[in-house]
Amino acid sequence: MRLSDETLLDIMARFQAEMQKGLGKDTNPTASVKMLPTFVRAIPDGSENGEFLSLDLGGSKFRVLKVQVSEEGKRNVQMESQFYPTPNEIIRGNGTELFEYVADCLADFMRTKELMQKKLPLGLTFSFPCKQTKLEEGVLLSWTKKFKARGVQGTDVVSSLTNAMRKHKQDLDVDILALVNDTVGTMMTCAYDDPYCEVGVIIGTGTNACYMEDMSNIELVEGDEGRMCINTEWGAFGDDGALEDIRTEFDRELDLGSLNPGKQLFEKMISGLYLGELVRLILLKMAKAGLLFGGEKSSALHIKGKIETRHVAAMEKYKEGLANTREILTDLGLEASEADCVAVQHVCTVVSFRSANLCAAALAAILTRLRENKKLVRLRTTVGMDGTLYKIHPQYPKRLHKVVRKLVPNCDVRFLLSESGSTKGAAMVTAVASRVQAQRKQIDKVLALFRLTREQLVGVRDKMRVELEYGLKRDTHPLATVKMLPTYVCGMPDGTEKGKFLALDLGGTNFRVLLVKIRSGRRSVRMYNKIFAIPLEIMQGTGEEVNAGQGVPRSEVPACHPIQCRPGMTAALSLQLFDHIVQCIADFLDYMGLKGAQLPLGFTFSFPCRQASIDKGTLIEWTKGFKATDCEGEDVVDMLREAIKRRNEFDLDIVAVVNDTVGTMMTCGYEDRNCEVGLIAGTGSNMCYMEEMRNIELVEGDEGKMCINTEWGGFGDNGCLDDIRTQYDKEVDEGSLNPGKQRYEKMTSGMYLGEIVRQILIDLTKQGLLFRGQISERLRTRGIFETKFLSQIESDRLALLQVRRILQQLGLDSTCEDSIVVKEVCGAVSRRAAELYGAGLAAIVEKRREDQGFEHLKITVGVDGTLYKLHPHFSRILQETVKELAPRCDVTFMLSEDGSGKGAALITAVAKRLQQARRENVKREQKLRSIQPQDEEALIAREPCRKLFMLKFSYSSVRHPQLQVPLSPGSAGGSLPLPSYLDG
Repeated sequence: MRLSDETLLDIMARFQAEMQKGLGKDTNPTASVKMLPTFVRAIPDGSENGEFLSLDLGGSKFRVLKVQVSEEGKRNVQMESQFYPTPNEIIRGNGTELFEYVADCLADFMRTKELMQKKLPLGLTFSFPCKQTKLEEGVLLSWTKKFKARGVQGTDVVSSLTNAMRKHKQDLDVDILALVNDTVGTMMTCAYDDPYCEVGVIIGTGTNACYMEDMSNIELVEGDEGRMCINTEWGAFGDDGALEDIRTEFDRELDLGSLNPGKQLFEKMISGLYLGELVRLILLKMAKAGLLFGGEKSSALHIKGKIETRHVAAMEKYKEGLANTREILTDLGLEASEADCVAVQHVCTVVSFRSANLCAAALAAILTRLRENKKLVRLRTTVGMDGTLYKIHPQYPKRLHKVVRKLVPNCDVRFLLSESGSTKGAAMVTAVASRVQAQRKQIDKVLALFRLTREQLVGVRDKMRVELEYGLKRDTHPLATVKMLPTYVCGMPDGTEKGKFLALDLGGTNFRVLLVKIRSGRRSVRMYNKIFAIPLEIMQGTGEEVNAGQGVPRSEVPACHPIQCRPGMTAALSLQLFDHIVQCIADFLDYMGLKGAQLPLGFTFSFPCRQASIDKGTLIEWTKGFKATDCEGEDVVDMLREAIKRRNEFDLDIVAVVNDTVGTMMTCGYEDRNCEVGLIAGTGSNMCYMEEMRNIELVEGDEGKMCINTEWGGFGDNGCLDDIRTQYDKEVDEGSLNPGKQRYEKMTSGMYLGEIVRQILIDLTKQGLLFRGQISERLRTRGIFETKFLSQIESDRLALLQVRRILQQLGLDSTCEDSIVVKEVCGAVSRRAAELYGAGLAAIVEKRREDQGFEHLKITVGVDGTLYKLHPHFSRILQETVKELAPRCDVTFMLSEDGSGKGAALITAVAKRLQQARRENVKREQKLRSIQPQDEEALIAREPCRKLFMLKFSYSSVRHPQLQVPLSPGSAGGSLPLPSYLDG
C-alpha cells in the first residue's frame, strides 16, 4: 500500500487522461470518470441576497436548512437547520416513499420555522451521480454509499421530489431552482468566502471532487463561452481496470463483499465508508498468520464493519493513539501487547496515508488542468474541503496538503474547510441562480434593443429606397437626408489607361500620398505610398495656414507682405489642414525623387461634397471627427490649388476629386467589370453606385450612367430611424461633434461602435450587472473603448482570459461572467451594424435590378474599410442580410486590397482618357467644318461614311454618352444619338 512519488505521478497522469476521456462526446460513454456537467456556471460574487431553502440528501442524516443571505455585498449568511434521520427501510425501500419522506420532513421544517406563507427558492444537495441537462434537473445514474431505493435510477430526482411535495401543496410553496452535488455545494460554500475557490473536494463517507472547467473543453454541453462546474465523480476511477496494478488483495476482498461489486473502486480505496473495513481485513490476515495477538482471533474481528473509520482516526491520534488502540482492540475482544498496539496503529497509518496519497494524485491532476486552461506558469487557487474523514482524522489534512504541494510545485494552493457543509453551498447555488436569472433578464432587456427583426430590416431597406429616390429628384433633393451626390465619374476603366499619376487619400486620422503607375492593356498597377499623420489640432483647427504670431489667415495677408513673398516661411508657421497636405506632398515627392515632375493628380476626399464637375467639389459638412473651420461651403480643389500655389515648389494637374467609396468601386472595377457598387465599412460608413443618367434630375442628359455618392451616413437624420434608435445611440449622438447628423453612420461605423458599447457597459455597471457595480475612471472617458476591441473580443479564437486582459487595460477588473456579458454586448452592437449595412445595400442592388429591368441581377460590390476587413463576423452577417433582403440579386463582394488611393488614380486615368477623346473629337469636328464644298466629293469618294458623320454634326446636338458634354456646341436640330459604329 506504500506508493512512491513516481507511482503517484503516474496515477496523476492516468487521471488526467480519464478526465479528458470523460469530457469528450465520443469517449464519455466508455469513460469511468464521468465528468458530469452541473450547469453551475458562476460562483458567488457577494451581491447575492434573500432567503433560500436547502436540502441535503446523501449521508447518514438528512438536513433541511434555511439560509438568509445579506444584502449590499456584506457576505453575511445566517442559517437555521434541522436534521432528520434516514432509516434503512427508507433508503433501501421504494423510491416514491423516499421522496415522500423528504417532502414530509421539509413540510415539518416549514411549520417549525413559521415559513408556511413564504414562497422560497430551494436548492437540493443530492450526493449521487446524476446526469444533468440543466441546473434544475438530474437523472440518477446509480446509487452509491448505502442507498438502494428502488425505481429511482434513470429518473429525474427533481421531478420525483416535486411530485412528492404536491401532497403538501397547502403548506409548501417552493420552487426547486438547483440540483447540486455535495462536492459542488462545498465549492460554492467556500467560494462565498474566498473568490479564488474553484475546486471542491469531499473526503468523508464517500469521496468526490468538482472544479470549474472551460466551456470550450466540455463537448457534452452546447456553447463555448464561460466556465461550468464539472462533477468528476472520481470515485469510479479504476472501474475500467486502470488501477489494477495498485489494488491489493484486501481491496478486492472488500469490493466483493460490498453492495456494488466492481464499482467505485477508487472510492473504496479512499473514503470513510471503507477504511475501517480495509484495516479489519488486514488485521484478520495478520492474526491468522500468527503475526498479531499471538495468533488468536476474536469473533468481532470476523464481523464486517466492526472496525469503523472513526476507530482508525482515534488510533492515529497524536499522543493518545496507542491508548486508544488498546481500548478499541479490547472492545473487540482481543488481548493486545504493546507491540501489537504499535503494529495495529502502523496498519492504520499505512491505510489512511494511501488514501491521502491517492486523493492528492487526483487533485494534483485537476489543479494542473486548471493551470493549463488558464495558460499560467503559476496558479493561485483555493480548494474547498469537506467530509468527516478530512475533518476528524488527526493526520489526514496535513498528509494530503504535503503530497499535493509536492506533486504540483507550480501551484499555490490554499485549502479551505467548509464549516457549514454542502447544504449551505446548495443554498448559495440557488442564490447565485436567482441572481443570474434576475441579471440575465435585465441584460437581455438591454440586448433586445439591438436585435432587429426581419420586419424591421425590411422597413430600413424600404425607407432607404425612398430616401435614394428623394435625393435623386430636383424637387426633393434639398430635403433628402441621403444626398445622392453626382460625382461626374461616368466611365469605368477599360484596360487602355496608362501613365504615372499622383493620388491623395484623406478620410481619417492618417493621410496617404501615392504614386501610381498604370500599364496599358495588361491591367497592371504598381504603387508607391507614404502615410502621414493628421494631428488633432489640424483636423479641428482651420483650413488655411495661420500666422503663428498674429492668428491671421494667410489668404488675408496682403500680397506684398513678407509672409506671402517668402516661400521658406512655411516651417515657421502653424501648419493647418491644406498647407499640411501640401507639406506631405512635398515630402513624398522628395522621397520619390520627383520634386520637379508634372503629374496628373486625383484627390480622394472622403467627406460629403457637392460637385459641378469631376474636378470641383464643395464641402457640404465635415464628418468622422474633422472640424477644420473655413472649409465647409468651399471648393476643396480650389483650396488645395491655392495651398500648392503658396508652396510654389511644384505644378500638379488636379484632374479629379473623388470620394473614397468611389475610389473603392473603381479599384475593384478595374479587376471586375460587374463591379457597379462601392462600399466603405470602416471609420465612416458610405456607399456609391452607378446610376442611370435618366434618373439623375440634378444633372443634364439622359444617356449613359454616372456614379452617385449616396452619403448615406445621414440616413435617419429626419427621424425615420427613431423606432430602432436606442438611448445609447442618442447618448453617443449628443456627445459627438455633430449632434443630430449622420445618425445612420453613428449606428454602423467603426468610429462609433466602441462608444455605443461603452455607454451600454456604463449603464449595466450602474445597474450592478457588471464589474461589481464599480465604474473605472477610464471607462468614463469618451472614446476609450475603441472599435478594434470589439473585433478582438468577438474573435472565436480568443479565450475569455484574453478578453479579461483587454478589459484590464481599461481598468476593469472583470470576472469570467463579466467577460461573457461584454462579449455579448459587443456582438449585439456589431451584428446590428452589419444588418443595417445589409439592409441599406439591399435597397441599392434591388434598385439597380429594377432600373435595368432584370428578373435576376448579377452584380459585384467593391468593399473597403477596417470594420469589414478586421471584424471576425461583420462581413458574413452583412452578406447574409443582403441575400435575405434582396433574394433576386446575386451579389459578389470583392475586397479592395489597395484602398481608395488606387481608385483615385484610376479615376484620374479614366478622366484623362475621356478628356483626350473629347479633345480629339473637337479637333475632328473643327477639321470637318473647315472642309470646302468643292473638296466634299473627293472626301466622300475616299471615305463614304464620312458624309453621314458630317450631316450628323450639321443637324444634331450630339452628346457623348460617357463624357456628357456637347461635341458640337451651338449646332441646331434634333438631339439624335450616334449609331454605335460611329460612337466616340
